[in-house]
Amino acid sequence: MAIQEFNQNTTFNNPDLPSGALSSKQFNTIVECISEGQVLGSATASREGITDQTSTAYLNCFKKDTFLNGTQILQQTASNTAPSDSDFNFKDVGFEFRTGTANQTFIAGIKNIETEVPLGTTVTTSIPVTHTVNQSNINAVRVTLRFPSMQKFESNGDINGVEVNLLIKTIENNGTTTTVINDTVKGRSTNAYFRDYLINLKSTTSFPVQIRVERVTPDSTESNLVNAFAFSSATNIIFEQNAYPNTAHVALRFNAEQFPRVPSRVYKIRGIKIKIPSNATVNLADGSLSYAGTWNGTFKTDKEWCSDPAWILYDLLTNTRYGCGIAETSLDKYTFKTVSEYCGQQVDDGSGTGSTEPRFSCNVNITQAKEAYTLINELCSVMRAIPFYAAGAIEISQDAPKAVSYLFNNANVTEEGFVYFGSSLKTRHTVINVSYLDMITQEIDIETVEADAATQTKYGVVVKNIKAFACTSRGQAARLGRWFLFNEQNSGETCTFATTIAAGVLVRPGDVIEIADSLKNNTRRGGLLRSVNSTTVVVLDDSENTNIPNISESPSISVILPDGSMETKNISNISSATITVSSAFSTAPNPNAPYILETASLQPTQWRVVSISENDDTTYTINAIKHNEGKYAFVEDGTALPTRNISTVTQIADPPVGLNASEKIVVINNKAVSKIILDWQPQNAATKYEVQYRFANGDFKKIETISSDAEIFNTSDGTYEFRVFSFNALAQPSRTPAELTFNAIGKTAPPSDITNLSYEPISDKEIRLRWDAVADADVRAGGRIHIRHSPKTDGTANFSDATDLVFALSGASTEKVVPLLEGEYILKSQDDGDRFSTGETSIVIDLPDAQPKLLVQTRREDLDNPKFQGAKTNVGFDSGTGAISLAGTGNFDSSTDIDSETSIDDIGGVSTTGTYLFSDTLDLGAVYSLDLKKHILTASVYSADLIDSISDFDARHDFDGSSSVDTNAEVFVQSSQDGSNYNSFQKFANGTYKGRTFKFKCVLSTKDTTQDIRVTQLGYVAEFQRRTEQSTTTIASGAGAKSITFDSPFFTGTSALLGANSNPPAIGITAFNMASGDFFELSSITGSGFTVHFKNSSGSSVDRNFNFTAIGFGKG
Repeated sequence: MAIQEFNQNTTFNNPDLPSGALSSKQFNTIVECISEGQVLGSATASREGITDQTSTAYLNCFKKDTFLNGTQILQQTASNTAPSDSDFNFKDVGFEFRTGTANQTFIAGIKNIETEVPLGTTVTTSIPVTHTVNQSNINAVRVTLRFPSMQKFESNGDINGVEVNLLIKTIENNGTTTTVINDTVKGRSTNAYFRDYLINLKSTTSFPVQIRVERVTPDSTESNLVNAFAFSSATNIIFEQNAYPNTAHVALRFNAEQFPRVPSRVYKIRGIKIKIPSNATVNLADGSLSYAGTWNGTFKTDKEWCSDPAWILYDLLTNTRYGCGIAETSLDKYTFKTVSEYCGQQVDDGSGTGSTEPRFSCNVNITQAKEAYTLINELCSVMRAIPFYAAGAIEISQDAPKAVSYLFNNANVTEEGFVYFGSSLKTRHTVINVSYLDMITQEIDIETVEADAATQTKYGVVVKNIKAFACTSRGQAARLGRWFLFNEQNSGETCTFATTIAAGVLVRPGDVIEIADSLKNNTRRGGLLRSVNSTTVVVLDDSENTNIPNISESPSISVILPDGSMETKNISNISSATITVSSAFSTAPNPNAPYILETASLQPTQWRVVSISENDDTTYTINAIKHNEGKYAFVEDGTALPTRNISTVTQIADPPVGLNASEKIVVINNKAVSKIILDWQPQNAATKYEVQYRFANGDFKKIETISSDAEIFNTSDGTYEFRVFSFNALAQPSRTPAELTFNAIGKTAPPSDITNLSYEPISDKEIRLRWDAVADADVRAGGRIHIRHSPKTDGTANFSDATDLVFALSGASTEKVVPLLEGEYILKSQDDGDRFSTGETSIVIDLPDAQPKLLVQTRREDLDNPKFQGAKTNVGFDSGTGAISLAGTGNFDSSTDIDSETSIDDIGGVSTTGTYLFSDTLDLGAVYSLDLKKHILTASVYSADLIDSISDFDARHDFDGSSSVDTNAEVFVQSSQDGSNYNSFQKFANGTYKGRTFKFKCVLSTKDTTQDIRVTQLGYVAEFQRRTEQSTTTIASGAGAKSITFDSPFFTGTSALLGANSNPPAIGITAFNMASGDFFELSSITGSGFTVHFKNSSGSSVDRNFNFTAIGFGKG
């Protein structure tokens, strides 16, 4: 089996590449030795009874037991047979293992012999590309595909990613066809992008075999969609076949996106298999051993894994490959079995739940060579044992409950007697810190055991730090701490003495002995039997100096029997030095056998032998420490360990919840920018978050934040995919991300309508329009406010049928001075993307009757017969609608499918601009100031939005057609002072103009060639205002007719306009110094002046003073 390849569909951005480049992923492979010798393998698989190491379930169990940077590859709760993608804490991690057997197979793919075959052929849907493998020793083929670029150019200028689905198949010589790869490549790349696929060939493959690459996604036929790819090369691979026999090892492969550096690695395995007794059974839950029946001294044929420290020590002592190589005949295997039984007994684990665990378990990874003596003692410390050599064999003795095996008094030791040593009170520890490996955090943790308050008050707080070798259990660490604490407080005294060879050869290290020291007890209670009468009657020595108890004290006697064992019997009768016991000794003691008398009020002291050494004078020196059999109950009293709050530093944070997205448009540097705001509920264990997002199948980009929100600027309309990971303090991501798909509007939403439109008069010609500021940022920055006008006063006008009154204003505007016109003022907002508000705001002004004016002419091009007779440029007249409109740019002959044309007039779309020149020139005959008002009525339409183009009448909700806002029609005017030399056309705004002759034109325009504008009414109104002119001083008429010339002539009409001199001014005369009968005559009244003649009653001319007032129209 080869180390697994992966789904490489996840892409990421490389900051060293151009923006938007699709990056290839770099993978690293690590081969790592985990043990010398055969191991059982996955701890999880072992606990769950999964033994088939080739199965998917076993492999997934091993992934649960593999930790990268402290995090499992596969979550513990995941299914072993079919885990989901969300169960994996790390994607694209390849894993393979070997347990260290002598005949194990090699892991393929670690080191290869490779031969590359260049191809470079483009793969299309109709033409797959094939590579043929003829050599049967080829283990795999690497297929390399090349994408020259992957991008789609949208009509709005955006460049998005694409996706291509492809298949890779193997076609064997016997016809077997297998689809081994079904992949969809997603993303955007402006440069060449390569992708590799490893195709493993099974040992059963029928050669020659074809590797065929097929394209599923249709080939691109559009120049704006680039997604072609080629079969670039095929690499034939022969795996190096190094099996590393007798060495357990793993191979890991991971990508540089998840692990920029080689991660730390921890494997939770069940280690080396060892020999265990033939009657032993391994408890797979905890690795302890239990025994059935009597052991015959043989071992099982097959080695098994266990955590029993006794047999682990036995294996280390005897193994010739990695151990000491000591012959098994030199070991007392029965003492190992005795120790093993005590180790495997179930005790309370201290969790407070009543659950149990083995008393001692050994879980250790020995990674470096050590002195044998050091390592043996470290392993013995796991089970409170000491190794020693006796009778030609290595034995171990354990500090475990056991009966007293020997006794000593002043009669069976040398004359030096017993020498005692005690530890200083200041050195007696009251706080024990035990360090051990916490399997949950995978860190060294500390379990603290403290003496009670009274003891700490007595001795103070004296701390001792110890290391629990091979310990991964908090309960076992606590028991070790209690054991040390008890011994510190109760076994601080040591005793040294020399004894005879008879006793020295019988006592072993670890044995519990009793001492009756007459000096320490201040009385003699032990000695040597003077004689033995029977198995029930013995005679004591030195009865005069021996404190023989009274029978009422219920005394007992302990005696060493001939075989070296000790027996204790209750005394039933005492007669001087003769002692009768209540039940017979198993064997009659020998004379001179050591004895001790004991009562409840005076007992011998108990000691545990630490060491025995032989002296030159055939005596043996014994060193012992004080022993208290109550310590075992103290160590294993089942007291629940205090609940511990594990730091969240090492906890894998949960993914964020409540992931939500919203949009907002903001102004940055005077530019409206669309942004998406992400927010979520924070996680307690998270110290930061990573937001991954992509748009329109593009590449994922990353944002890191310590807060529970993030903002993405310059967003577009379309689909965004978001993934948010939580990270703990160790920079470990959550196992799964919070995910969200969001359809963004971007800046495509229409802006808000204008609100609260009002006006205030400024003069009889102007008003000021006011409105509230538009809230939309893309209107305020870069947008516009449009003001249009329609002459309708009934409120039925709309924006598309009105015409621009003034140039578009800044989107931040809130007022504008405009001409005072009768009709409807209509306002819309427009954002920086040229989108108009959906609604329109208007105000209707119905002007009151004005002061009398002289109507010179009301000109209407639409009332002529025929209508609109003026010159037309890119403008046509439609008799059906009675309107002029923009002309089509195409012609009848240019249409390839005349049936598909929705409008014959607009084949090819309409012109973007056109001009209509009024048919007549307005000539006043002289230069005057003239009031002009335009008259125009329009309608904007989609030329293609006709009833014949509706394919589904039931689905149509609005038969009025789509609203058109990209058209306009404006009237322009130019004037001349002499009737021949004209100034440039200027936009026609209602007002007063000065000139003799005036020409008018209408300019039609559109921003969208599918939108047209119809001008149904077009003209102007020309009027003169009433004017009064009067003399400023008194005028003397003289004796005769007096001619008066006006400062500014009045308009009186022309032959073409109202008739020549048809509207002369009215003249008023105020005369002075008139005599009775005087009168005056007015004559020659023209627009330039008049003549006045004063006469007396007889009709003779007289000189009189007068003032005049002339009222007419127009000012020349």
